Amino acid sequence: MLEISGVAKAFGGFQALVGVSLRVEPGEIAAIIGPNGAGKSTLFNVITGHLVPDAGRINFKGRDITGRPPHAICRLGLARSFQRTNIFPRLSVFENVQVATLSHEGRAQEMWSRARDLGRERTMAILEDVGLAGRAAEASGSLSYGDQKQLELGIALALEPEMLLLDEPTAGMSPQETRSSMALVARIARDRRLTLLFTEHDMGVVFSVAQRIRVLHQGRIIAEGAPDEVRRNDEVKRVYLGKH
Repeated sequence: MLEISGVAKAFGGFQALVGVSLRVEPGEIAAIIGPNGAGKSTLFNVITGHLVPDAGRINFKGRDITGRPPHAICRLGLARSFQRTNIFPRLSVFENVQVATLSHEGRAQEMWSRARDLGRERTMAILEDVGLAGRAAEASGSLSYGDQKQLELGIALALEPEMLLLDEPTAGMSPQETRSSMALVARIARDRRLTLLFTEHDMGVVFSVAQRIRVLHQGRIIAEGAPDEVRRNDEVKRVYLGKH
């Protein structure tokens, strides 16, 4: 589904990514972990076209997407969320997902017509999926942080992606919210047969949800494998888990 080969990115004299290569197979639930500053968000930004790599190639479904603009990559079926919520706070919960639904269908201009129920059935189905159907009429800015992250997931699903990139989807959540949110994400990924790549600091979440884990440290992947393999890796224990 996704193949990254030798990707590098520098900011001035700081090398954020150094020859990163990885593959994510269709239907896989995969995680990238690493300390703050390891390069996780930079890697996501390069994959999704928000940054252009200095070197390397990114292929999605066998197509070279290196350096293509974010909207073009999104239309190919690759959607993402950000560390900070990316919603329209003054619009209702329903309208946030409705905008994404109509935009994906090429009907964005119809949002300004009097037909406020355009795409209603599909929008409500998505809200039901992410547990927000009962709050459809509320202003999205009034939601709790955890619910705003679920709304952002609904917006991403409205784009009908084949692959989702989630950048720290549970950042700022309580332990209970974290467990519930990631269980929801994993269920949706399985039900919709989505490929999922996510970053996360909560190791309990990572090792319980991910099928395959990559560890990023100082812009390099230092380990990858199944959860048990990564947990046993001496280099990972040293640089990330704080064990010697």
